Amino acid sequence: MPWGPMARLVARRALLAVPVLLVVTFGVFAIAAASPFDPVRAYAGTAALGADQETLDRLRENLGVDRPFTARWWDWLTFALGGDFGQSSVMRQPVAEVIGERLVWSTLLCAVAFALAVLLGTLLGVLAARRPGSLVDRTVTSLAYALEAAPVFWIALLAVWVFALKLDVLPAGGLTDTGSDHVSAGQVASHLILPAGVLAVSQLPWFTLYVRQGVGDALAEDPVRGARARGIGERTVLLGHALRSGLLPVLTLIGSRVPELITGALLVETVFSWPGIAAATVEAATAVDFPLLAALTTLATAAVLAGNLLADLLYGLIDPRVKLSEM
Repeated sequence: MPWGPMARLVARRALLAVPVLLVVTFGVFAIAAASPFDPVRAYAGTAALGADQETLDRLRENLGVDRPFTARWWDWLTFALGGDFGQSSVMRQPVAEVIGERLVWSTLLCAVAFALAVLLGTLLGVLAARRPGSLVDRTVTSLAYALEAAPVFWIALLAVWVFALKLDVLPAGGLTDTGSDHVSAGQVASHLILPAGVLAVSQLPWFTLYVRQGVGDALAEDPVRGARARGIGERTVLLGHALRSGLLPVLTLIGSRVPELITGALLVETVFSWPGIAAATVEAATAVDFPLLAALTTLATAAVLAGNLLADLLYGLIDPRVKLSEM
């Protein structure tokens, strides 16, 4: 295994990620500073309605939002490099605690949904590619194109209406049953089915279509046709030759789907009241919570960069024609 080229690729990408993250965090503070939302009034809540200007100015000074956004960004950055991401004004707790409490549930949701999308997309894509133009192929591709055009929040609301309201077989939202005073694996699993299924369905069309195209092209290549002519079984031809070659384009898709997965997860978490980072992101944006907003945006950016790196590493490991040293 080419550990040396892999390590050098990871190191190069890590160095390139530094300026990207700096620009992203600076942009967050700049956009938040230009936002029409007032962080002081968001922090004070209803108490701000009857407060005089002097009180609001004093609170603005205590929160540090009266300073230029460049100074606030630099202070946040220097403290963040030391592991201190600041205090969330809207959550009234350290940013690290806010993210730590919610990240595990967002990660669980995204991991389960992504695994389902890849597995189901591969299965459906292979079934469609085996017989181009057949009823299965037309059905799968038509369904994929229809789902590709459907907004994820519409799919989520439809799923709630069908499975929670009409059939009453799955909970409509939350992490545990109403009135439950503890979190159990069984409750989490039952509450995870709908949001993870919806998020998987929103990602499914791209994997299905990519696998169908890749495997279909591989089945039409001369080596595969030669294997069939020699009497090699269809299953061996499909799994041993066509599938390996046809899945290569899917590896590049993994990295490119990470931003869409994060965006979809935010919408799905909101619809199903899933206790992930979606609620924290929305509240941080509307309340112009600089430290929390910057930390969440940095986390999302790092996830996108990591997804692209993972796709390149997998592609380089599986395809011998690709040299990791040239990436």
